[in-house]
Amino acid sequence: MTFILNIVKIMTKYWKVFLLQGIGYTLLLSIIAVAGGAFFGSLLALAKRSHLKILKALVNALVAVVRGTPVLLQLYIGVFVFPLIIPKLSSLPYIYSVSIVLIINSSAYVSEIIRSGIEAVDIGQMEAARSLGLTQRTAMMSIVLPQAVKNILPALGNEFIMVVKETSLASTFFVGELMTAYLKVKGNTYLTMECLFIVGVLYFALTFILSKILKAWEGRMKARA
Repeated sequence: MTFILNIVKIMTKYWKVFLLQGIGYTLLLSIIAVAGGAFFGSLLALAKRSHLKILKALVNALVAVVRGTPVLLQLYIGVFVFPLIIPKLSSLPYIYSVSIVLIINSSAYVSEIIRSGIEAVDIGQMEAARSLGLTQRTAMMSIVLPQAVKNILPALGNEFIMVVKETSLASTFFVGELMTAYLKVKGNTYLTMECLFIVGVLYFALTFILSKILKAWEGRMKARA
């Protein structure tokens, strides 16, 4: 009973910290990461299909390094190393460096999603487009990619859900997302279990609602196909 009463007291006093600040920053970071990841991931995916061996090797190396190292390590590099490369970052809040890292991380995974989506399209589509006189670039942009989108979008939705959970690691640098909210409220109330329970429920609610929305969206896409 005391546990429940403590949760009610915490939410009554700190609901703005958890709901407005915590969820707000979590969704903001996730949207930035996936939107940026979709843009740069597309460029990486296309670069992987380039005839330039050096470009392909560099992109493959970048993707391998990003996918083969922990996100937390990448965040440390972003916060402490990036400002040495880009001095302006040193005067900005950590959320900027964290956002850049999450975009780079998401780009590596999205590039593989897009690559697999493109490869899922029948190669005959490209051959038919080329036989009609279209350049490879035009055929890719006008024929192949529109068909690949149906395979890519559901996977991008899953990537978004994964990023929502990965943003919890950003609490190491107190950027304001849900785990940062937990640390702040726990420091004020000394009620660790209650604060963890609230954050756990909020993360579950976020991912559950998003997964249901994405599942419904995917069903509508299949119905239109």
